[in-house]
Amino acid sequence: MKITRYTRMNMKYRAITKKCKAMIIAMVTALAIVMSASVTAAGDAAKGQEVAAGICAGCHNPDGNSIIPANPILAGQHVEYIIKQLMDFKSGEGESPNRESAIMGPMVASLTQQDIENLAAFYAKQKPESAGNVTDNESYLEMGKRLYHGGNIDNGVPACASCHGPSGAGIPPHYPAVAGQHAEYTFIQLNLFNEGKRINDKGVMQKVVTRMNGEEERAVAEYIQSMDAPQ
Repeated sequence: MKITRYTRMNMKYRAITKKCKAMIIAMVTALAIVMSASVTAAGDAAKGQEVAAGICAGCHNPDGNSIIPANPILAGQHVEYIIKQLMDFKSGEGESPNRESAIMGPMVASLTQQDIENLAAFYAKQKPESAGNVTDNESYLEMGKRLYHGGNIDNGVPACASCHGPSGAGIPPHYPAVAGQHAEYTFIQLNLFNEGKRINDKGVMQKVVTRMNGEEERAVAEYIQSMDAPQ
């Protein structure tokens, strides 16, 4: 049988698509293992508000809608995700934290498990406000939209939407909401994953961002910020 150019291209496309699907399955499995111990917390939102007012409001605003680009918006985030991240910032006796941060480490040091569950309950109930589109670079937004919803088949980058949802609302409990998040914060986190400086997800995100260049990371971050925050 004569193999035409079209046939070769189709075979290559199928091979890359199969590889992307395999990566997505591996990512889902890995993160499910990471989060398997998570349970829906019975946090007290009122008590969480008290803790937030005393410790968190200065950087994340009283309701979790941070106006500082490098600090994440916490309002409306999934309970389980907030709990995991705050626990990962805490260091055990003689052990390094799962997520290193010179700022967050001291902030969570005195928090108990119940404090953290209360905080998560409070922030999850707050109405998120999208950071809004702050870039006028249409090419970035178009590239980011294409990557978020369709990935990059040539480089084996799966669509962000496959884990974070088409609207960016996330898929609880495993995948966080991202829509409307500050582009600067998202870009910083993608870089940390890429450089192996953030490793508290069993390598799930590293498998993605190591296949992306800096321009693609920035484009995705800008597009995510332009999305409407989940309500």
